[in-house]
Amino acid sequence: MANPNSAAAAGTRGFRVTWEAALGIVLVLSLGFGTVLSPMFISSANLGNMLADFTEIALMALPMTLIIVAAEIDLSVASVLGASSALMGVLWHMGLPMPVVIALVLMFGALAGFFNGFVIVRFNLPSLAVTIGTLALFRGLAYVLLGDQAVADFPAGYTAFGMNNVGSTFLPQPFTLVIVGAVIFTVVLHRTAFGRGLYAIGANPTAAAFSGIDVARVKLKLFVVSGFMSALAGVVYTLRFTSARGDNGEGFELPVIAAVLFGGVSIFGGRGSMAGVLLSLVIIGVLRNALTLNDVSSETLTIVTGALLLSSVLVPNLLARWRSMRERRSLMRAAASR
Repeated sequence: MANPNSAAAAGTRGFRVTWEAALGIVLVLSLGFGTVLSPMFISSANLGNMLADFTEIALMALPMTLIIVAAEIDLSVASVLGASSALMGVLWHMGLPMPVVIALVLMFGALAGFFNGFVIVRFNLPSLAVTIGTLALFRGLAYVLLGDQAVADFPAGYTAFGMNNVGSTFLPQPFTLVIVGAVIFTVVLHRTAFGRGLYAIGANPTAAAFSGIDVARVKLKLFVVSGFMSALAGVVYTLRFTSARGDNGEGFELPVIAAVLFGGVSIFGGRGSMAGVLLSLVIIGVLRNALTLNDVSSETLTIVTGALLLSSVLVPNLLARWRSMRERRSLMRAAASR
């Protein structure tokens, strides 16, 4: 019997090479596009702003990659970010030390992710439906905690981390969390049995279960990690803008999912790579930054993100159909020549 893990990995390798090569070309074109649009684009100050602006999206996209590879999805990430930011403001306003506040906020994120995962695996419900519900639930919780108020008197030492760069470079300090996270998640996905199991689950969860993988437990862990990383993004966002608000991160779920799918991860699971997602994140960051420099409205930025999301679903499927048609024609020619 063929090994489903090997089959999934082989399919992923074949897909990754071609899609990542295309993303590399798109990235070069995007950088050229940004340079042409504005002479400020390649300045060190603007490059630092660009990296800072998609730090939170990148932090949430890392675990989302693993979740979608396993053929699930988490639409509540931006709401967990908002609820975490609001909770951070409330706890600090209560007089708790900042290290304790951050620890409790990260714990809340993990618990929020556990709630998502528990409902999904315990009742065998689709993650799309569950996380649409918790998207509203956690965002509502954020507004209950702070209403339309804001907390902005955080310690200068912590807000400095959110706003300053690493030494004399243009690299924002919060972006170091993305770099560390990218290394960890890449190793987990591509160099561990756990990562190989995710491809197997995404390709065929029944076969993965028969091969000895505890599918329910794996999925539960994924959602816990997603909640934790979303809370971490909430902490970073709050410190970067020095403001805890219930509407922080509103709408971020769209660019997070767009980055993962545009990076080559199949919405049906079992296929994709972390390198593709990282390239996709940079491309989206470059395009959004270039358009912002030219005073393009936020509505237009949303349209661009939606277009990337749609193309990331359509293009791979059209390519797959084209390849299938070529294979059928080749088989028909071979049969006719016999």
